[in-house]
Amino acid sequence: MFNIVMVNPEIPHNTGAAGRLALATGATLHLIEPLGFEIDDRAVKRAGLDYWKDVPLKTWKSWEDFETNLDKEARLFMLTTKSSHPYWDKKFKPNDYLVFGKETKGLGDNLIKKYQENAITIPMTSGNTRSLNLATSIGIVLYEAVRQNN
Repeated sequence: MFNIVMVNPEIPHNTGAAGRLALATGATLHLIEPLGFEIDDRAVKRAGLDYWKDVPLKTWKSWEDFETNLDKEARLFMLTTKSSHPYWDKKFKPNDYLVFGKETKGLGDNLIKKYQENAITIPMTSGNTRSLNLATSIGIVLYEAVRQNN
């Protein structure tokens, strides 16, 4: 139904949790290399429990490899703390791509700028929190997309 895209994820537990979210919602999980771990890492499998083998998974050698293989009608939504547009203002459609950056740096400015019209954020109160956990962020936005389409 939807596509979760993780660009250069670094923490296997987050990727495993994203795999469970993908499986639970019928989404496809896209992992864009380089990854900060081996895909067969026990930590990924542990976070995904025994479901990991069933996760609809695609791996890509680079962002360029991924982007080149997209359908020309594909809609990409860049999740970033560098946007002021909340995710709930967007109307998601089946097959949309929800794109998340690496845990330590997020998405690169070049991607945010290229897809600026679809750069969205999860609003947070001001304070000491710079960002949310990656797997938590994926769950928040993915389930909003699912809610809008059910």
